[in-house]
Amino acid sequence: MSIKFNLAKRPILTLGLLFLLGGCGTTVNWDYPRTPSSAFAEPQATTVGALFQEAADQHPGQSGFGLMREGSHAFTARLAMADLAEKTLDAQYYIWDIDATGRIMADRLIRAADRGVRVRLLLDDTHKTEEIDNGIAALDAHPNIEVRFFNPVHNRRWRMWSFLSDFGRVNNRMHNKLFIMDNAVGIAGGRNIADVYFGVEKDHNFRDLDVVTAGPVVRDLSASFDLFWNSKSAVPIGALVAERATMEDYLAFRKLMIERMATAGYPYPVDQRIDDVRARIVEIRDAFTWAPGRVLVDDPARVDADGDSNVITQAILQRIGETKHELLIESAYFILLDRGIEEVQSLTSRGVTVRILTNSAATNDVVAAHAGYADTREELLNAGAELYELRPDSSIRQELDLVAGKSRAALHSKAMVFDRESAFIGSFNLDPRSRFINTEIGIMIDSPEIARQLGAFIDEGVAPGSAYHVTLSDDGGLVWTAQTNGTKAEFDSDPETTGWQRFVIDVMGLLPIEEQL
Repeated sequence: MSIKFNLAKRPILTLGLLFLLGGCGTTVNWDYPRTPSSAFAEPQATTVGALFQEAADQHPGQSGFGLMREGSHAFTARLAMADLAEKTLDAQYYIWDIDATGRIMADRLIRAADRGVRVRLLLDDTHKTEEIDNGIAALDAHPNIEVRFFNPVHNRRWRMWSFLSDFGRVNNRMHNKLFIMDNAVGIAGGRNIADVYFGVEKDHNFRDLDVVTAGPVVRDLSASFDLFWNSKSAVPIGALVAERATMEDYLAFRKLMIERMATAGYPYPVDQRIDDVRARIVEIRDAFTWAPGRVLVDDPARVDADGDSNVITQAILQRIGETKHELLIESAYFILLDRGIEEVQSLTSRGVTVRILTNSAATNDVVAAHAGYADTREELLNAGAELYELRPDSSIRQELDLVAGKSRAALHSKAMVFDRESAFIGSFNLDPRSRFINTEIGIMIDSPEIARQLGAFIDEGVAPGSAYHVTLSDDGGLVWTAQTNGTKAEFDSDPETTGWQRFVIDVMGLLPIEEQL
């Protein structure tokens, strides 16, 4: 359910908003022409496509999968795909920051476009500004690059007012994350394009997860991209700027980006690692696990309508209902409504272990989301769930300490394992926003081997040095247990938080906004 404002009952506010929204700032030209396009139809005709087609032919009806746990590997894989592309690159993201990671990725897209590769970039209109609009419009001026924004805010300067006046539409966001090369190889999962997702941010870095895939499931990923790209909500960047960018604008933008890249530096030896990927492409292909897999994706038209019509939710609920022994969940934001907690109770009452890893108050980057989750902790534990929260000093930071100092850990992955026989990986959090409001995408993989690998990943996340184990005390209160170098510690309130932070969380928890979180 989305909140709607009835401005007709507030004439003074309405007049003020109309003045602000209509009088200043660039607005979207909804009649701007757009040309439909689709994925490259013959991936096997490309060099990499032919290599993976050879393997696909040996596994009829199956697709190849590989988990990408470490940020450096996930980043290098995307760059290598951009460098190896021969025909097309399709990128779809909720966030693409203009930081070192974002600039390097954009540079690789430009290099591919210079070679004649068609590049389609679909971005959600999240936290954009007129300055960003103009920069992306300059990128779009390249003859082989086309950029579209999904479900844009109408007024580009007065974004907040525009957001509030059209809340029922623009509250619905495209949370999908996809990167596809030549319709032959694809990456889906939790990572957006920004430093924090690839382990190079100084202050904090996300524990995240992607899956790289080849075979028939990539065609389904491309079909989902085409569905969003050709939807009425995908608006060409030219419709969002006052004047269409020229080749001169593009060249100026390219020069500025190169200058900034030269002074920014980057902690990974990027080119060296990409060369390694190129040299090992056959080895990488042969290391894939081949198994049945299916893409679960929401219809982009859901941004125009409310309701529980989530394709992913239905598929996950069906698979949960089939679970017999163990359900493992790792989700950055975890907010179950009453029906969800009843489902947990139903599972545990028939002997199914339900183990959950999510963010703690000290690692969650959205206070409102943590407040919504915090209100359910006692109910989850009483329903029989095993509950763990990531520590900010978690031992699972892997390479983060190597490239970013003692950065704070946070959780951003979204994954589930069913009986260690099948797995789900995608952009979908177990919260009302993913279920009712945003569009999402994920892959259900029926493979004991992938489930084993993902299960081991989640097992590491709940280890004593990685997470707080949340339990109930004898008097019904919450207890957080941590262990560091063999020393056990217990807390009776959210660890590593101040009294003020806990007060804010408590206040946020009183607000009736659960279905918006």
